[in-house]
Amino acid sequence: MPKTATFDTDKGTVTAELFDEEAPNTVANFEKLANSEFYDGTRFHRVIKNFMIQGGDPAGNGTGDPGYKFKNEVSADLLFDQPGRLAYANSGPNTNGSQFFVTEQGYDTLNGHYTLFGQCDDASVEVVKAIARVPRDGDDKPRSPVILQKVTIVPEGQPLPPDPNATPALKPPPAAPKP
Repeated sequence: MPKTATFDTDKGTVTAELFDEEAPNTVANFEKLANSEFYDGTRFHRVIKNFMIQGGDPAGNGTGDPGYKFKNEVSADLLFDQPGRLAYANSGPNTNGSQFFVTEQGYDTLNGHYTLFGQCDDASVEVVKAIARVPRDGDDKPRSPVILQKVTIVPEGQPLPPDPNATPALKPPPAAPKP
């Protein structure tokens, strides 16, 4: 399994393969922030049905960042042509920081403008869809917070951590004692 990120949210877990070769500086930044627990406890501050969910802002309102900016790493081989694309949000070219988004569907107008650095699996896209459909206000902010509890980076070749949102398996009852 390639390097992966898991996003444990109060709505389910999102898993994304990270594009370490195509966007090495971006993945390194994301990994640094995740490993420092920067993202833990933050909110998805912007959700738009049939488009995307956005998080990674420590201020929780779309204005926060880690205190620095870094350049885009746009690859002609990576397009917003399918659901589950993980990318950094920005306020213009070369203004990446900590905010990221995950698309719910393909969205070609994003191509060339945002650093795409990961791909979610199908089950994760369903979680993204659920988050994108929570009630929101006129600024696309969820009316009730959607919390990003923890981001975990899983090195290449390592198993994914257990899903904290999974229902525990039922154990069979103990065998009756022998007379």
